[in-house]
Formats: sequence, C-alpha cells, structure tokens
Amino acid sequence: MPEPETIRRARADKREGKAPSTQAGEFVREEIHHIREGKHGATSTKQAIAIGLSKARRATKVSAKRSRAALGALKKEGGAAASKTALARHAKASARKRTAADRSASAKKAARTRARNA
Repeated sequence: MPEPETIRRARADKREGKAPSTQAGEFVREEIHHIREGKHGATSTKQAIAIGLSKARRATKVSAKRSRAALGALKKEGGAAASKTALARHAKASARKRTAADRSASAKKAARTRARNA
C-alpha cells in the first residue's frame, strides 16, 4: 500500500494538471526510496519502475494476504536495481530507443518547465 504522503503528492500533481506519467512518477519515486532504504529489493531497474507504476494503478486497498506474499518475495531480492548507476543506465537505454526529434522536443519542454518554475 502506498504511503499517504505519496498519494497526497500524486493528487496535488493531478490538481495542477500534470500528465498522468508525472502523477505516477510519485509512486515510482517512493518505490526507489523503499529499495534504497532496504525495505525490499528488486532484480532490475525496470522491475522497480514496474512495481511503482503498478502501485499507481491500484492505489486502493489490496488483500493483506497478497500484499504480504508480494513483500516476502521482494525482500529476497537485492537493492542494486535502485542505484543511481542502474537508474542512469536505464534512462540512457530508454532515450536511445527514441528518435533525435523526440529527444530534442523533450529537452525543449524540460527547458520551458525549468524557465517557468525559476
């Protein structure tokens, strides 16, 4: 179950009209934090992201039995998936799959966002 603070931040993002992927990013951020602090592990960065997105999709009550079983399985895995190196490697691999025009548009949008928030 996601922490109340994460749900609050995701709802705030929704109110501000941010994209659904940005709203779900709060859950992914929480998941990476959990792995880093040793609450549980993940085998890969993709798995850590997938767990966060899954939490975002079902940010409602889940059966206690299923929740315990999932946590038990994750506790047996390592924490390297949430390292800065692994996340950077994943981001670079994801960016490589996009066209130059897509990457350029994304960079321009980020620059506009930074300028607006500064």
